[in-house]
Amino acid sequence: MKLSVTKSALLGGLQMVHNVVAPRTTLPILSNALMVAEKNKLWLTTTDLDLTVHCCIEADVQKTGSSTLPVRRLSGIVKELSDAAIELDIDEKNVATISCGSSFFKLNGMSDQEFPPVSKADGQYSYRVDQAVFKQMLKKCSYAASRDESRYVLNGVLLSFKNGKLTIVATDGRRLALVENEVEFPSEAECDVILPAKAVAELEQILGDEGELKISAKDKQAIFEFKDVMVASKLIDGTYPNYKQVIPPQCEERITLERESLLNALRRVSLLATEKANATRLTFTKNKLVISMNAPDVGEARESMPVKYSGKELSVAFNAEYMIDSLKTLTNDEIFLELTDDLSPGVIKCDIPFLYVLMPIKVS
Repeated sequence: MKLSVTKSALLGGLQMVHNVVAPRTTLPILSNALMVAEKNKLWLTTTDLDLTVHCCIEADVQKTGSSTLPVRRLSGIVKELSDAAIELDIDEKNVATISCGSSFFKLNGMSDQEFPPVSKADGQYSYRVDQAVFKQMLKKCSYAASRDESRYVLNGVLLSFKNGKLTIVATDGRRLALVENEVEFPSEAECDVILPAKAVAELEQILGDEGELKISAKDKQAIFEFKDVMVASKLIDGTYPNYKQVIPPQCEERITLERESLLNALRRVSLLATEKANATRLTFTKNKLVISMNAPDVGEARESMPVKYSGKELSVAFNAEYMIDSLKTLTNDEIFLELTDDLSPGVIKCDIPFLYVLMPIKVS
């Protein structure tokens, strides 16, 4: 294969696919990107056998063909080249010649015959969502997924297509984030799938801010297509817990708070948090909120802020980091904190279909 391509196009394509490749792998071919040149297009594909990213860039193809090259090494070379056109020539022994201005490289590749087959989007049903909407939905939930490998099902994010809505849920047992958006699909296409954390992180990284996203599910695999990009991921096998059971059906107090002010106060107070002492107490009295932390081995911190509150005095402790995780992903000026007492879960809501359940911490 032989082609000419701009630095920006090739570097953009390589950056789109290179995150999938692990720094170390027992199969050398998985360190390489499959490169297929055809009809003025260059297709780039990487995989770790669980997650595959496939994208297309424009190129001036003089000779069609396919091969594989070490993607991290190639990315490093292209990044340092000048902005002149890059000439790429790969011979029948999979040795690549890379020329750009005064720069010249030879890079050893491997046969494309060793590369795993590329997934195809041929599921029975597909769902169409705005790219930016789906990206923001993932960001509003993914941080709440468990990192405990013994709770494998909770390591992923639930995508639930039911009742004309896409519901995304993540939980680690101590908190739960949920966001919804209306999506059109036939009733027979209703399903639940659990997307692994690595796929979620990759989608958050490469999804754009405009355009349509097509989602297909088939044979324990989900495929996401947008523009000239395809992401295919194996799904987590298992049944997601009944998350609705942990959402409080009602509350005694609903308090409106300025999101940015609350976030900044929590960040300051949490500067004293330690692994053993991370409970941040929120105490509500008439028109006032006091946020405090007591870390015996470090010290104390206290912040106060005005709020519109006229209910009973209420004090509850949460993990400050968990509250911060949620507040920093939201963009609303105001959020609503729903509370009942110091032993019941708290719920953060806003003026979009989103909620965040926090389990309280018992503080003596």
